[in-house]
Amino acid sequence: MTEIVITGLGATTPLGGDLASTWANMLAGTSGVRAITEEWAEELPVKIAAYVAVDPSEIIDRVKARRLDRSTQLALIAAQQAWTDAGFEWEGEDEVDPHRLSVSLASGIGGLHSLLNNWDAHRDKGYRRVSPFTIPMLMANAPAANVGLAVHAKAGVHTPVSACASSNEAISLGLDLLRLGRADIAVVGGTEATIHPLPLAAFGQMQALSRRNDDPEGASRPWDRGRDGFVMGEGSAILVIETLEHAKARGAKIYGTIAGAGITADSHDMVQPDPTGEGQSGAMIKALQDSGMTPADIVHVNAHGTSTPQGDLTEAGSIRTALGDDTDHVVVTSTKSMTGHLLGGAGALETVASLMALRDRLVPPTINLVDPEPDLAIDIAANVARPLPAEGSLAAVNNSFGFGGHNVAIVVTNENATV
Repeated sequence: MTEIVITGLGATTPLGGDLASTWANMLAGTSGVRAITEEWAEELPVKIAAYVAVDPSEIIDRVKARRLDRSTQLALIAAQQAWTDAGFEWEGEDEVDPHRLSVSLASGIGGLHSLLNNWDAHRDKGYRRVSPFTIPMLMANAPAANVGLAVHAKAGVHTPVSACASSNEAISLGLDLLRLGRADIAVVGGTEATIHPLPLAAFGQMQALSRRNDDPEGASRPWDRGRDGFVMGEGSAILVIETLEHAKARGAKIYGTIAGAGITADSHDMVQPDPTGEGQSGAMIKALQDSGMTPADIVHVNAHGTSTPQGDLTEAGSIRTALGDDTDHVVVTSTKSMTGHLLGGAGALETVASLMALRDRLVPPTINLVDPEPDLAIDIAANVARPLPAEGSLAAVNNSFGFGGHNVAIVVTNENATV
């Protein structure tokens, strides 16, 4: 089977404006959650969120930004970082064969700010105040399309939408396209920007969000008995992936390998996971099979771990089912305890974090875990980073699960790594 390697990484997150700062703060156990100080939050029951550490207005020209939804702005920032990290010039002239370059970049919700802000303008000031760029801004495929334009991708530009599993599904699609020979190189990942009164109110009405307004940094607490919901986050993470042959031919540095992916659906409920965890463990098992790995090869799981009462328990059981009862060698963490939940962008960020953990042989902590649920039977890196084996090949699983019963697991390894 064709080997697919990672040659470029980029991120803009609640922990930092780039991958280096994000990763350093992740390892340090820093929370990116803060109180929302805007007036519109005063009437809401949820007044906390995880905004990006560096606002896109500090990077993207104001005139250009007016034609881009915030989700697209974040995607372009992360994509530029990943593309240049891979050794290419951003918006350069066909540094790779454009007909062998694809984009698979997801958003779970899309251009929500553009949609709602222009509705407000229409309602309050009339149709003439609606931006002519509204439709290209609000489309769910706008981030992928804009990244595709910047890198001149002509082998296909794709936008999987599967709620909070979207960006891992985008990575899986990119993996398949390269394996099938439909492209040699792909830009994959996800983005989301939905910190806005409506989704905060809607998720709040579902009782899905934490209401620890007096303790923002302690609000996201996966597997802790005091957890009361997830924290809304925003950001983007992007990977450049290539066939090993293509990467070697151009002398690219390599972070590691995307070894496999697994996708299932619960077909149980629109919101709640199947409590048996069958679909979740099935995705992990399929990812292992696709990668040629066994449970004994896995040393780390970056869990979906959203800090919801039912979801965390179900996933713990799913991990045990997929990897077996003998999981003492597997270190589990949820980086959402620090970043909040990036929804459609979460999987890509956590796949990047999984890869970085293998590179540095160090698993970032699950912070705020002070009163763990009993009998979880998984080894969680609670509150401090945990070392991985100092030598040898390492493999990790990243899980993403979404409303609608979507389950995607990605396996990454440090095989072929040169950095």
